Amino acid sequence: MSIWTRRKAIDTITAGHADSHQLKKTLSWPHLVALGVGAIVGTGIYTLTGVGAGLAGPGVILSFLIAGAVCACAALCYAELSTMIPAAGSAYTYSYAAMGEPVAWFVGWSLILEYTLVCAAVAVGWSAHAHGLFKMAGFPDALLAGPHAGGIVNLPAVIISMAVAGLLALGTRESATVNMVLVFVKIVALIVFVTLCLPAFDASHFTPFMPSGFPATVGPDGVKVGVMAAASLIFFAFYGFDAVSTAAEETKNPKRDLTIGIVGSMAVCTAIYMIVAAASIGASRTEVFSKSEAPLVFILETLSHPRMAQLVALAAVVALPTVILAFMYGQSRIFFVMARDGLLPRALSRVNAKTGTPVLMTLLTGALSAVLSGFLSLKDIAELANAGTLAAFIAVGLSVIVLRRREPSRPRVFSTPAWQVVAPAGILGCLYLFYSLPAKTQTYFLIAHLIGAVVYVAYGMRKSVLAQAEKASS
Repeated sequence: MSIWTRRKAIDTITAGHADSHQLKKTLSWPHLVALGVGAIVGTGIYTLTGVGAGLAGPGVILSFLIAGAVCACAALCYAELSTMIPAAGSAYTYSYAAMGEPVAWFVGWSLILEYTLVCAAVAVGWSAHAHGLFKMAGFPDALLAGPHAGGIVNLPAVIISMAVAGLLALGTRESATVNMVLVFVKIVALIVFVTLCLPAFDASHFTPFMPSGFPATVGPDGVKVGVMAAASLIFFAFYGFDAVSTAAEETKNPKRDLTIGIVGSMAVCTAIYMIVAAASIGASRTEVFSKSEAPLVFILETLSHPRMAQLVALAAVVALPTVILAFMYGQSRIFFVMARDGLLPRALSRVNAKTGTPVLMTLLTGALSAVLSGFLSLKDIAELANAGTLAAFIAVGLSVIVLRRREPSRPRVFSTPAWQVVAPAGILGCLYLFYSLPAKTQTYFLIAHLIGAVVYVAYGMRKSVLAQAEKASS
């Protein structure tokens, strides 16, 4: 058998694993919706709204709409595959079943890139909101920013990364319950923000609507600007529903709950983003608030609501870790499944007998996030994370098409509507967003995957469970 024909059989995809390599079923649909909303509503709305506005002006609303539409196509494909293949691993597992081991490896590598970088990016965004608290506690400036901002290390980002990893190691249900409470806090804070902005709404702030145009074009400073350039960046803000699919194996009723979790969280969050972006632009010109690392807090301060600004900042400090929690959860599960499949050392797929969680992989994810967030900027991290996610979304769209052609009669609890249109539209949208990313980011993505190819050839190609089965049968 060639490595290109190694595929997992869908009907046996979670079978044959010892209890020490099985995840416990502890989650229901409210946990999944909260996980998705917790992952989606975070740094993208609290921080990247300003960065996107700086690239696209008021047209950032279109950027949110475009990124949301592409993600909606991907979410519908995810909903079909996650209910048909209710196993941990997300796009990696779907690709393994649809397109084989080498493709699955690169998708898994992209997901590792995505999740680790998202955790790091949100930790940096959290640090921007918590800066004042650490300053009051006596931390020197050199320990409150990375080298890119003139400091030594972003210590708050390191601290929050390890704190969330510790919480996840305690148990999935416990983490999900804490997540639900924090998501509620976050939504209330955004409602307060919109309510306070509406009296100051000024429609003139929306003109010119697209000062840098629609396509991503290189500006005088060498940075890509325009609606699509902003969309390729704030795409980062939407894809938290991906983390919901990684919980498939731990969901009590995956055939019902996964659909609700994925589609429900996307619908709720798209509406929230559009409303908050419109309120922000109506209350302050984009060229003003785009310069702030905490734009929502900045807008409230300019509207003479200093105490409410402090409360919104505090809500962000309390609630942004839900995003880290959701993606760190997803990252540890991707690592876990790849190790269980033998593409990474099998010892890494052991779960703790008491908590039912892969403690070692969770702590390793926290350490990687801590290192990256301590030394890199938010924009660079978010753009590279987007590249990994776009690759995974393309694979999910392709998996839907392949399995529809190869196994058209297989029962599908949730069927992607008009899949002949939705799946290709998601793929093409992701390719256009990838094209709109900075050339530097595309180069880094290529380098990261060349490293991944070396790892696969040196280890995974020979050590995978399917490779060992081939040896045993020959």
